[in-house]
Amino acid sequence: MKNTKHDNIVEFQVSGDYGLFSEPIMRVGGEKCSYQVPTYEALKGILHSVYWKPTLIWIIDAVRVMNPIQMEVKGIRPIKYCGGNDLSYYTYLKNCCYQVRAHFIWNENRPELAQDRNENKHHEIAKKMIRKGGRRDIFLGTRECQGYVEPCVFGDGAGAYDDTPMLSFGLMYHGITYADEAISEQAQGKMTANFWYPEMKNGVIAFPEPEDCPLHKPLRAMKMKHFGEEADNFTGLREFGEVD
Repeated sequence: MKNTKHDNIVEFQVSGDYGLFSEPIMRVGGEKCSYQVPTYEALKGILHSVYWKPTLIWIIDAVRVMNPIQMEVKGIRPIKYCGGNDLSYYTYLKNCCYQVRAHFIWNENRPELAQDRNENKHHEIAKKMIRKGGRRDIFLGTRECQGYVEPCVFGDGAGAYDDTPMLSFGLMYHGITYADEAISEQAQGKMTANFWYPEMKNGVIAFPEPEDCPLHKPLRAMKMKHFGEEADNFTGLREFGEVD
């Protein structure tokens, strides 16, 4: 089990009728098939929907699989890029329920937000947003898979795989490190995909942090998005007199 001695740990349960967790390359078109368990990136995205600030970076420590892993295939008519409809088969996870433990660290790439590094404030807001079900809509991998968040104590209750010593899932997509949250020198100024070999022990998958994944694939050069009066996102506001 990962180190749980952080002071800003949050624990929550996310559930939904369906989930579809896959790597981005599998979502361009055609048939889509879910991994058997959630990806690190998907769980981080759920936390972003609950509470996100550029001041901090969410780190997913572990996920606990509560329900048996079941798949269901559905016939879908997606819209073609060139117009019209197509017929595809999507393979979803069914009756999803997961317990998640996470914590946050400060985003050292954002020194301009150092004055916002109040750990107790962000921790309390995050826990409140979990109790409220999140600030934005929750999705289990894709938008058509609606999810619901509620507080929990990680490890409470009976899980479907509590008595299963270990399950391996082979090579699996972990997530993407964007330039805004790059920690290692190798990931600075790039978009990097991370891969690993997950193992579920007694129903729990402990995640490595992105920079600790065994495989990394740089995708392209990427610049950080800047916040402040000199940033590009303020262009246009001056024209309307909204920024002095």
